[in-house]
Amino acid sequence: MNATLWARDLWERLTAPGEWSRRRVAGESALALVLGLCGATGEPGRGWPWMIGAGLLAAVLSLVRRALPAGALIAAGALGGVTAGGMLLLGVTGWSAGRRIPGVLRALVAAGASFLLFEAFALWKAPDQAVFVLVFGTALFLVFAVVPGLVSRYRIQRRTLLHTLQQRNAQLLREREMVAGQARLRERQRIAQDMHDSLGHQLALIAVQTGALEVDRELTGSQREAVGVLREASVAAMQELREVVGILKDGTPEEEQPVSRVVSRVKELVDAAAAAGLQVGLEQSGRTRPLAPAADHTGYRIVQEGLTNAAKHAPGAAISVNLRYEPDSLLVEVANGPVPAARAVPQGDAVSGGQGLTGLRERARLVGGMVFTGPAAGGGFRLAGVLPYDSAEAREAGKTATFVDADDDFRQQTGMGALSDGGPVIDRLDPREEFKDIMSTKKSNGCLMGCGFGLLILVLLAVAALFGIGKIVDEADKGMIDPSVYESVTVGEPEQQVREKLPSGKSVLTSDIKDKLPAAPAGTSCLSLLSTDTSRGLTTDTVYRFCFKDGKLSEKREFHVES
Repeated sequence: MNATLWARDLWERLTAPGEWSRRRVAGESALALVLGLCGATGEPGRGWPWMIGAGLLAAVLSLVRRALPAGALIAAGALGGVTAGGMLLLGVTGWSAGRRIPGVLRALVAAGASFLLFEAFALWKAPDQAVFVLVFGTALFLVFAVVPGLVSRYRIQRRTLLHTLQQRNAQLLREREMVAGQARLRERQRIAQDMHDSLGHQLALIAVQTGALEVDRELTGSQREAVGVLREASVAAMQELREVVGILKDGTPEEEQPVSRVVSRVKELVDAAAAAGLQVGLEQSGRTRPLAPAADHTGYRIVQEGLTNAAKHAPGAAISVNLRYEPDSLLVEVANGPVPAARAVPQGDAVSGGQGLTGLRERARLVGGMVFTGPAAGGGFRLAGVLPYDSAEAREAGKTATFVDADDDFRQQTGMGALSDGGPVIDRLDPREEFKDIMSTKKSNGCLMGCGFGLLILVLLAVAALFGIGKIVDEADKGMIDPSVYESVTVGEPEQQVREKLPSGKSVLTSDIKDKLPAAPAGTSCLSLLSTDTSRGLTTDTVYRFCFKDGKLSEKREFHVES
């Protein structure tokens, strides 16, 4: 039953649609073909059945290495120990196993089993060269299997850790937005309460007092009319205050402002100012176009702020309000002429908070517009605003601003985009706790263990390389001579004198040379050495044989043997 379930699970992993896209099918097929050819041609002297079997095994292991990373690595180790063409397959399976075997212990077991099979089959192939196989086999396995596996494992763990850090950073940004939003809501509620308790009370008193004064019989008609304007202004101010307090308390967005404060109601605002005694006129040109709600309200506020400032700072001056509907935007302009000398206000008498124009500029910026202020032609002052019509660009410009500049916004740098559309929120902000939580996961512990194991492997690899290089030099000194040494020796010289010029010949490089040479003369003891001359190619070895008899050199011959 377990075998059936295992086979079914393996089949599902091998045939998963997401694992075999057209691009991957083409790439895997080409890779399997290359590895199969390498496996088949690694040992050309073993015959066609062997070559075909090794090639098919290499191709199959290449195709199943993703679904069975540990098994493919072990089998590739065995194949690599038998045939030189399997070393490339060993590197490919080592890369796949490094990133797909889940645990460090499993990876160590799989790599160890693959190494043992690699060395066992290599020793079975060349039993008379055990030292050479153990030393160089270990170095080859480290280079072709362990190093690719460690690099692949480090790469996938680094990518996973980076993705986790990006997700947690996104969570921190989402929580920061929530905390900032809650702080803004609390502050707005506090401001709303203060406005209701203080400013609302004062406006209510003004409305009551002006209402009582309006029915006073001692007032003249013009005075009663002026008091009526004051009463209506105080009542309107109280109504606007209630709306603002409601917005601050409930968090109603600016796009849902009451319809009473829009550009289409500017005429009523101008008429009320004229009734209050201001010399104000309204001009409108162009075809009326709809504005975004926030821009519509901003246009009304520009006119309101311009009339208020003109009344405070330029009493008695003529005021002109101009609404020009241009092809791409609405131009709202409030300009006043020079103040008459008889009505000039002494410096410092006008009460101003200094925040009205700053607030207008911010309103215009949030809807994609601009506000200009400065002296008017011929004296006076000019306030003008350019507001875009209702469009996708205007709505986009009116979105909530980010907390940080674009250059420092990690969300834009990592391509995560807006973070306020949902997602999990963590319950703490301490970076030390975040880092501790990340490093305490099993995957991170596995990463640390993998890095430590990789460092150990690299140290062993360096030691093995140094030992191997030293071993090669030592074996070459024992079994190889220069052609000039061969020429300097003459037949008939004493054996002791000749042997002093030659190495011992006890080297793994010369262990199988005797079997490839003709039989030695009867009654002689011979010493066979390799030549350092490689002019005949890497496949042909030049061998020097020195034969001794009766204490003298009786023969020296040169042979050319196919390696």
